Amino acid sequence: MSVFERYLTVWVFLCIIAGIALGQLFPDVFQAIGGMEFAQVNLPVGLLIWVMIIPMLIKVDFSALGEVRKHARGIGVTLFVNWLVKPFSMAFLGWLFIRHWFAPLLPPDQIDSYIAGLILLAAAPCTAMVFVWSRLTGGDPLFTLSQVALNDSIMIIAFAPLVAFLLGLSAIIVPWATLLTSVLLYIVIPVILAQWLRRLLLARGDAALQIALARTGPWSITALLATLVLLFAFQGEAILKQPLVIALLAVPILIQVLFNSALAYGLNRAVGEKHNIACPSALIGASNFFELAVAAAISLFGMNSGAALATVVGVLIEVPVMLLVVSVVNRSKGWYERG
Repeated sequence: MSVFERYLTVWVFLCIIAGIALGQLFPDVFQAIGGMEFAQVNLPVGLLIWVMIIPMLIKVDFSALGEVRKHARGIGVTLFVNWLVKPFSMAFLGWLFIRHWFAPLLPPDQIDSYIAGLILLAAAPCTAMVFVWSRLTGGDPLFTLSQVALNDSIMIIAFAPLVAFLLGLSAIIVPWATLLTSVLLYIVIPVILAQWLRRLLLARGDAALQIALARTGPWSITALLATLVLLFAFQGEAILKQPLVIALLAVPILIQVLFNSALAYGLNRAVGEKHNIACPSALIGASNFFELAVAAAISLFGMNSGAALATVVGVLIEVPVMLLVVSVVNRSKGWYERG
């Protein structure tokens, strides 16, 4: 892992402090940034999100879909957990913790928005970071690539209907036009641009692609951190009044990560998949495409919404929790293979 990736939680925490401080010191500046909108899209944030997402999508090779049939059982587990368990389990945990158990401790006018953010986080399967987690567990690289390519292909079609359905179950109404615009801006167009750039680079040879990936890799994290500073500049007042909110939002996210990773890992063992297939399958079921979740939350609910804050909490706990999952699957290899 790069220094940026390894210490992502530290950078996010520093961005929280910097964003809150800057928002309090220069409120007029951030109000002006917040007003730079076109068709309900904040232009500075939209640009940062493209810089975040496109370098990650360049890594995805959709030709790897041909590898899917070689590990059909592992792919089946991945799809089951990512699309039939994970979003619905998060919707349930949001309803249980945010709407009921933690509701007296949260701002009443933001409860729906918090739940929406959690749903957006769970409905976006991991794309880029899963390559890191897979490498740390000795996962099969072709399987990892094929499941990412398949998930991204499904996400183009299924993300909007799934989010709309789960938000509807939670009695949260989102205009379809806004949701489809988010999918177009933050999934369809970035995928097309990324694959076009990938082909241009590959035309110069694989070495050109690898050099470009190495150079643009830090752009994604840097753009993410800049976006977080903006988010927390807008969220600062609410956080200072309710500092417990971040800890409370982290609870359902943490439970969901541990539950889904354990479920995918156990199911792969039950169907007889190898350990180096079970690891990336479990890890993609646990982690999220948080860049997309942040983008969709901002587009749908705004920079200063509870939904945006909830997705950012996902970023905050992603690395330490996923490193814990990596450690568990590595240490349990002997137990897994005895099965």
